[in-house]
Amino acid sequence: MSTLPPRFDVTRDEIERVVAAFYARVRAHPGLGPVFAVHVADWPAHEERVAAFWANAILHEKVYDGNPVQVHRDAGNVRPGMFETWLDLFDRVLAQELHEDQARAWSALAHKIGRSLRAGVVEKLQGPGGVPILR
Repeated sequence: MSTLPPRFDVTRDEIERVVAAFYARVRAHPGLGPVFAVHVADWPAHEERVAAFWANAILHEKVYDGNPVQVHRDAGNVRPGMFETWLDLFDRVLAQELHEDQARAWSALAHKIGRSLRAGVVEKLQGPGGVPILR
């Protein structure tokens, strides 16, 4: 357990609920579902890992040891334009599952992280002359 206070008021149970609701929507999404399906064979394990990521980012639990930028770079089918769709879907789940202040705080953090992930993907996806491939 961390001695740092949470970034905002949310519990581990709420994190797990949001992650489960989000990935239920991802699986049904016509654009995101197929992208994730290529990489995720065990959804409960994936959701547990992502919940650990958020518990680390929000609650400072120190239970996640991965490298999300590298994972998204190495996936091969993640494109920078997908992050907007991902974040829109995530924002809708946050609004549905949490109180407004919680959703707003988590959304701000998710968008900040999303910008970093997108930048990491863009760095890898470059065409002639270093021009980023954005689709």
